[in-house]
Amino acid sequence: MRRLTVLPLLLAALAAGCGSSDEEPEPLPALVSVTFPQRPFIAEVDAPPVPEPEGSPPRAERRRSEGREIAPGAPSDAEVREALAELYGDDAASEDGLANAVVLSSGQAIAPPDAPPAVQRIVAAANKVARLPYVYGGGHGRGEGLFVDSAYDCSGSISFALANAGLIDRPMTSGEYMRWGEPGQGEWVTIYANEEHAFMVVGGARFDTVGLRETGSRWQRPFRSIRGFTAVHPPGL
Repeated sequence: MRRLTVLPLLLAALAAGCGSSDEEPEPLPALVSVTFPQRPFIAEVDAPPVPEPEGSPPRAERRRSEGREIAPGAPSDAEVREALAELYGDDAASEDGLANAVVLSSGQAIAPPDAPPAVQRIVAAANKVARLPYVYGGGHGRGEGLFVDSAYDCSGSISFALANAGLIDRPMTSGEYMRWGEPGQGEWVTIYANEEHAFMVVGGARFDTVGLRETGSRWQRPFRSIRGFTAVHPPGL
């Protein structure tokens, strides 16, 4: 019965010309090719300009006498000492405390104008995510939009800051930071990590997700226990 049913249909199709070789076959629609990004997207954050103070700051004069220029509007030594004393106590306001000091103000960080460009970019990027909420896995995106998120976990926020300085090309977990970079504390930047948590100290200022519960910003005073953490730092910083 099945063969008798198919045969009339085939004869009808041939009679209609479907099997004729005289007609050109209808072209198939072209497929649209899609190219996915081959490199991760990293948002670049520029350090904000520092307002020009009145007069010429002593720090700028000293740098010029040493043959080194710094950006216009650098705070004076007295201004930096005053800010350090208010934030970290009188010991931090000494001459030694001025070296590599990042100042905190209203939940944001201000890097010294003579800090290395990589440090400037780390601080600028960290400021962008300092007040964003915490979510586990935040900042660990895949593909396009890598590093960019609306909320960050501890290692995700650190990864965003380091990527802005060109130090990493993918988000890293807390455990991975234990084995990253150079061992020990850095001159400018130190990352303290274990398998469960990571935080970063930049110029004496702590960038730590737990600070959100305390002040609403990841930027904090540096004082906290580092027991159980492994210290590493970016090469050269």
